[in-house]
Amino acid sequence: MKIFHGAFFINLIFSVLLSENIFPQTLSEKKEDFIPANISISIHNPDLVLQDSIKKKNYGKTEFKMKKSPWKAVAYSAILPGAGQLYNESYWKIPIIAGLGGYFVYEWIKNNNSYLDYKQLYVDSQTPQNPSGNLQLQSLREFYRDQRDNFIIYSLILYVVNLIDAYVDAQLYDFSVSDKIKLGVLKKENLIKLSYSF
Repeated sequence: MKIFHGAFFINLIFSVLLSENIFPQTLSEKKEDFIPANISISIHNPDLVLQDSIKKKNYGKTEFKMKKSPWKAVAYSAILPGAGQLYNESYWKIPIIAGLGGYFVYEWIKNNNSYLDYKQLYVDSQTPQNPSGNLQLQSLREFYRDQRDNFIIYSLILYVVNLIDAYVDAQLYDFSVSDKIKLGVLKKENLIKLSYSF
Protein backbone atom coordinates (compact mmCIF):
# COMPACT_ATOMS: atom_id res chain seq x y z
CA MET A 1 0.00 0.00 0.00
CA LYS A 2 2.89 2.37 0.78
CA ILE A 3 4.37 1.69 -2.66
CA PHE A 4 1.05 2.56 -4.27
CA HIS A 5 0.82 5.87 -2.38
CA GLY A 6 4.44 6.74 -3.28
CA ALA A 7 3.89 5.95 -6.95
CA PHE A 8 0.65 7.93 -6.96
CA PHE A 9 2.35 10.95 -5.36
CA ILE A 10 5.26 10.91 -7.85
CA ASN A 11 2.80 10.53 -10.76
CA LEU A 12 0.80 13.49 -9.47
CA ILE A 13 3.90 15.72 -9.24
CA PHE A 14 5.00 14.88 -12.81
CA SER A 15 1.47 15.44 -14.13
CA VAL A 16 1.35 18.90 -12.56
CA LEU A 17 4.79 19.83 -13.82
CA LEU A 18 4.09 18.67 -17.37
CA SER A 19 0.71 20.36 -17.48
CA GLU A 20 2.28 23.65 -16.40
CA ASN A 21 4.93 23.37 -19.18
CA ILE A 22 7.82 23.79 -16.75
CA PHE A 23 10.00 21.28 -18.58
CA PRO A 24 10.51 21.99 -22.29
CA GLN A 25 9.29 19.15 -24.52
CA THR A 26 11.97 19.52 -27.18
CA LEU A 27 15.05 21.69 -27.71
CA SER A 28 13.60 23.31 -30.82
CA GLU A 29 10.32 24.27 -29.09
CA LYS A 30 11.53 25.66 -25.77
CA LYS A 31 15.17 26.71 -26.18
CA GLU A 32 14.29 30.38 -25.66
CA ASP A 33 13.09 29.58 -22.12
CA PHE A 34 16.47 28.50 -20.82
CA ILE A 35 19.05 29.93 -23.27
CA PRO A 36 19.84 33.67 -23.31
CA ALA A 37 19.03 35.45 -26.55
CA ASN A 38 22.62 36.51 -27.20
CA ILE A 39 23.91 32.90 -27.34
CA SER A 40 23.04 30.85 -30.39
CA ILE A 41 23.35 27.07 -30.33
CA SER A 42 23.83 24.92 -33.38
CA ILE A 43 22.29 21.47 -33.13
CA HIS A 44 25.18 19.95 -35.08
CA ASN A 45 28.04 21.42 -32.96
CA PRO A 46 26.77 23.49 -30.01
CA ASP A 47 30.17 23.75 -28.29
CA LEU A 48 31.81 25.41 -31.29
CA VAL A 49 29.08 28.04 -31.65
CA LEU A 50 29.01 28.74 -27.91
CA GLN A 51 32.80 29.23 -27.76
CA ASP A 52 32.69 31.45 -30.84
CA SER A 53 29.95 33.57 -29.28
CA ILE A 54 31.94 33.98 -26.06
CA LYS A 55 35.09 34.93 -28.00
CA LYS A 56 33.24 37.57 -29.99
CA LYS A 57 31.79 39.15 -26.87
CA ASN A 58 34.77 40.91 -25.26
CA TYR A 59 32.70 42.73 -22.62
CA GLY A 60 34.40 46.04 -23.56
CA LYS A 61 37.74 45.09 -22.00
CA THR A 62 40.94 46.15 -23.73
CA GLU A 63 44.42 45.06 -22.74
CA PHE A 64 46.57 47.93 -21.45
CA LYS A 65 50.13 48.08 -22.75
CA MET A 66 52.64 50.49 -21.24
CA LYS A 67 54.47 52.79 -23.65
CA LYS A 68 57.67 52.78 -21.57
CA SER A 69 59.27 49.78 -19.90
CA PRO A 70 60.26 50.57 -16.28
CA TRP A 71 63.06 48.00 -16.16
CA LYS A 72 64.49 49.20 -19.46
CA ALA A 73 64.60 52.73 -18.02
CA VAL A 74 66.38 51.38 -14.91
CA ALA A 75 68.91 49.53 -17.08
CA TYR A 76 69.67 52.68 -19.07
CA SER A 77 70.11 54.71 -15.88
CA ALA A 78 72.30 52.00 -14.37
CA ILE A 79 74.65 52.11 -17.37
CA LEU A 80 74.68 55.91 -17.62
CA PRO A 81 72.92 58.10 -15.03
CA GLY A 82 70.35 60.27 -16.78
CA ALA A 83 69.90 57.89 -19.75
CA GLY A 84 66.73 56.46 -18.20
CA GLN A 85 65.32 59.97 -17.92
CA LEU A 86 66.19 60.52 -21.60
CA TYR A 87 64.31 57.30 -22.44
CA ASN A 88 61.32 58.50 -20.40
CA GLU A 89 61.43 61.89 -22.18
CA SER A 90 61.97 63.75 -18.88
CA TYR A 91 64.59 65.99 -20.41
CA TRP A 92 64.60 68.59 -17.63
CA LYS A 93 65.92 66.01 -15.12
CA ILE A 94 69.05 65.20 -17.14
CA PRO A 95 70.92 68.49 -16.35
CA ILE A 96 70.06 68.11 -12.66
CA ILE A 97 71.47 64.57 -12.48
CA ALA A 98 74.49 65.47 -14.61
CA GLY A 99 75.15 68.67 -12.65
CA LEU A 100 74.92 67.03 -9.23
CA GLY A 101 76.91 64.01 -10.40
CA GLY A 102 79.63 66.22 -11.88
CA TYR A 103 79.79 68.34 -8.73
CA PHE A 104 80.08 65.29 -6.47
CA VAL A 105 82.84 63.75 -8.62
CA TYR A 106 84.71 67.08 -8.71
CA GLU A 107 84.53 67.43 -4.91
CA TRP A 108 85.58 63.83 -4.42
CA ILE A 109 88.68 64.34 -6.61
CA LYS A 110 89.53 67.66 -4.94
CA ASN A 111 89.17 66.29 -1.40
CA ASN A 112 91.07 63.13 -2.27
CA ASN A 113 93.99 65.19 -3.62
CA SER A 114 93.98 67.38 -0.49
CA TYR A 115 93.85 64.27 1.68
CA LEU A 116 96.86 62.77 -0.12
CA ASP A 117 98.77 66.07 0.17
CA TYR A 118 98.13 66.47 3.90
CA LYS A 119 98.81 62.80 4.50
CA GLN A 120 102.27 63.19 2.97
CA LEU A 121 102.89 66.45 4.86
CA TYR A 122 101.91 64.77 8.12
CA VAL A 123 104.25 61.83 7.46
CA ASP A 124 107.07 64.27 6.69
CA SER A 125 106.38 66.15 9.95
CA GLN A 126 107.06 63.03 12.03
CA THR A 127 110.66 63.11 13.29
CA PRO A 128 112.55 61.28 16.02
CA GLN A 129 112.28 64.41 18.16
CA ASN A 130 108.51 64.72 17.44
CA PRO A 131 107.15 61.20 16.71
CA SER A 132 103.49 62.35 16.81
CA GLY A 133 104.13 64.90 14.06
CA ASN A 134 102.24 68.13 13.42
CA LEU A 135 98.75 67.68 14.93
CA GLN A 136 97.27 70.41 12.75
CA LEU A 137 98.37 68.53 9.62
CA GLN A 138 96.89 65.35 11.08
CA SER A 139 93.49 67.02 11.69
CA LEU A 140 93.49 68.47 8.13
CA ARG A 141 94.29 65.01 6.76
CA GLU A 142 91.36 63.52 8.70
CA PHE A 143 89.03 66.35 7.60
CA TYR A 144 89.74 65.88 3.88
CA ARG A 145 89.48 62.13 4.19
CA ASP A 146 86.03 62.47 5.79
CA GLN A 147 84.95 64.97 3.12
CA ARG A 148 86.09 62.59 0.39
CA ASP A 149 84.12 59.72 1.94
CA ASN A 150 81.02 61.92 2.30
CA PHE A 151 81.04 62.75 -1.41
CA ILE A 152 81.32 59.05 -2.22
CA ILE A 153 78.15 58.51 -0.16
CA TYR A 154 76.42 61.46 -1.86
CA SER A 155 77.30 60.03 -5.27
CA LEU A 156 75.87 56.62 -4.33
CA ILE A 157 72.65 58.23 -3.06
CA LEU A 158 72.33 60.21 -6.31
CA TYR A 159 72.89 57.02 -8.31
CA VAL A 160 70.16 55.12 -6.42
CA VAL A 161 67.73 58.07 -6.66
CA ASN A 162 68.47 58.21 -10.39
CA LEU A 163 67.45 54.53 -10.73
CA ILE A 164 64.29 54.93 -8.63
CA ASP A 165 63.27 58.06 -10.54
CA ALA A 166 63.72 56.29 -13.89
CA TYR A 167 61.53 53.38 -12.72
CA VAL A 168 58.75 55.56 -11.26
CA ASP A 169 58.81 57.94 -14.22
CA ALA A 170 58.35 55.05 -16.66
CA GLN A 171 55.49 53.65 -14.55
CA LEU A 172 53.71 57.01 -14.58
CA TYR A 173 54.45 57.84 -18.22
CA ASP A 174 50.93 56.87 -19.34
CA PHE A 175 49.26 58.68 -16.44
CA SER A 176 47.19 61.61 -17.69
CA VAL A 177 47.82 64.89 -15.88
CA SER A 178 45.23 67.63 -16.30
CA ASP A 179 45.86 71.37 -16.05
CA LYS A 180 42.91 71.73 -13.68
CA ILE A 181 42.45 70.18 -10.27
CA LYS A 182 38.88 69.37 -9.25
CA LEU A 183 37.97 68.32 -5.76
CA GLY A 184 34.64 66.94 -4.64
CA VAL A 185 33.65 66.95 -0.97
CA LEU A 186 30.50 65.22 0.28
CA LYS A 187 29.14 67.08 3.28
CA LYS A 188 25.62 66.63 4.71
CA GLU A 189 24.41 65.09 1.43
CA ASN A 190 25.38 68.23 -0.49
CA LEU A 191 28.21 67.97 -2.97
CA ILE A 192 30.56 70.92 -2.76
CA LYS A 193 32.73 71.24 -5.85
CA LEU A 194 35.95 73.16 -5.75
CA SER A 195 37.99 73.79 -8.85
CA TYR A 196 41.37 75.40 -9.07
CA SER A 197 43.38 75.82 -12.22
CA PHE A 198 47.03 76.65 -12.52
